[in-house]
Amino acid sequence: MTSSTIFSGVSPISLPAAATGGNSPLTLRDMLFFIRMRWLWIAATTFAFLVLAGSYVLTAEPTFVANTQLVIVPQVSGSEAQRAFAEDAFIEGQLEIAKSSDVVGGTVTALGLDTDPDFVDQTPSLQDRAKSWLMGASSEPDTASQEAAGAGPRDTQPQQQIEDGRIRDRAIATLLNMMGVRRIGSSTIIEISAAASTPQKAVDIADTLARQYIQKNIAMKANASRQYSEWLTRFVSEQQRGLAEAASALASFTSNPRDQFKLAELQSATDARRTLYENTLNQLTEAKQRITYPVSDATIVSRATLPLSKARPRSTLIIAFAAAVGLGVGFALALIRHAGDRRIVRPNQIADAGGLPFVTLLATSRTSNGHSARFLAAGTGSSTAAAYPVIPGMAELSATVVGLRRKRRVVIGIVAVNPGGGASTIACELAVLSSISGAQTLLIDAAAQKSSLSKSIAPHSSTGLVDVLDNGELIRTAALPLTPTLKFLPLGKVVAVSPAIRLSSRRTQLSFAELKKEFDAIFVDISAFSASPDANAIAPELDGVLVVTSHGHTTIDDTMHVIETLRNVGAEILGAIINHAPKRIES
Repeated sequence: MTSSTIFSGVSPISLPAAATGGNSPLTLRDMLFFIRMRWLWIAATTFAFLVLAGSYVLTAEPTFVANTQLVIVPQVSGSEAQRAFAEDAFIEGQLEIAKSSDVVGGTVTALGLDTDPDFVDQTPSLQDRAKSWLMGASSEPDTASQEAAGAGPRDTQPQQQIEDGRIRDRAIATLLNMMGVRRIGSSTIIEISAAASTPQKAVDIADTLARQYIQKNIAMKANASRQYSEWLTRFVSEQQRGLAEAASALASFTSNPRDQFKLAELQSATDARRTLYENTLNQLTEAKQRITYPVSDATIVSRATLPLSKARPRSTLIIAFAAAVGLGVGFALALIRHAGDRRIVRPNQIADAGGLPFVTLLATSRTSNGHSARFLAAGTGSSTAAAYPVIPGMAELSATVVGLRRKRRVVIGIVAVNPGGGASTIACELAVLSSISGAQTLLIDAAAQKSSLSKSIAPHSSTGLVDVLDNGELIRTAALPLTPTLKFLPLGKVVAVSPAIRLSSRRTQLSFAELKKEFDAIFVDISAFSASPDANAIAPELDGVLVVTSHGHTTIDDTMHVIETLRNVGAEILGAIINHAPKRIES
């Protein structure tokens, strides 16, 4: 079976060399790749924010809001424009009165909120504790002297009054933060809202605030009427004296009239005084009536009702906001992680940095039977490639190697950047696929640091590569036939110097030139670059080297160090392999 039959329609993964200058534009594919790679960061951050938001929603004390509405009747006069302006000014003034300390303080006193833990924090803060400690430490000598003089008991009552005043002020400040007064549109209706930990408490506070406001309004009008009445009383007294004097002058002149014009003038003055006196007396009577029977400018039109649901915390809004913030923070963290991540996850990272002809992704594939089971499966049964379980992405890589073989790249070394990269498995897979295609293939285990191929395929072999280096004739017995087209040369027993370094000396009995005459493809498994210098020694003797990296573990810096080092010693880097890639990335 020829390679054209097996790999028909399969083209090698060929990537262009790194472009010089400029950055490639961001594409939708790049964004989708970023999401696939970093979705866990985004999901974890969003989940953390949702957990925090959920914890707050579940543990936060619910707040209920009740509303009381009042209608205000402004007592204004003038033109329509003047009345409109006066009404706005009057209502704005009433809003400020409703939020005054007298109204709020009256509500605190009426409902006893100065003893309510929701309005008075009984636990002092750290700042209050430090302040109390400092004040206590500084006043210890004075306290001692006062107690010695017997002055301590006299200060107990004022101190308690001061403390009660502070508690009341704290309750008033808290209630001011938990209440609201607003005008509804451009109408004369105002709404007083109050928040509390229970629905009934919210209703009581809202209604009490409305009543206290009305009482304050009545008290202000009564006080104004009282002041006006006092002024009118003084004015009436003055008018009464003036009227008495005018009447006396008129009576004196009438008894002995000499001038009719003078008489008419006195009569007119007396009538004017009497009219002014009567009007002032009527106004005084009305003012006293307003004092005795005061009427408020505001009337309650809708009392507070029990709220059916809590106003805060707004669970839906908080959860939605937490999700949005979590997504944003997750994206930001993922972008930072993505930008600073030097691990290899995409083929173009190596292709652009190293200028390699091709980079292949291999998906993770683990079998429990080991290498021997693969070789047995390859040697028996169906003669088609479909009978052999191929690692995802390996077929494309094998097709690329077939193309290299046409260019006389026969002896190919496979070296991993770090141990555990899977170079041995890849060498074995390439050798098996090459043999399936009908090419005479030789697989050589030269990984002295960890000869996993020899342990898996030929654990009991007596001779190997080490022996063949001393005696070239042993190649016929040391190379174990696995299939009619595949042979395996195990490592053998390494004494001192590794076989790779001995091969680089060109003083051994084994020659790659002689092996090329017998085999169409030779694959050499080499120890990991970071674990052994074997790659530097043997790479120049090979036709080319495939560098194996591990997806998400090997960094681009380590990979470029390997590529540049091997190029410096004269090796030809055929391409790179990203092993252990997730199937979603490989696809």
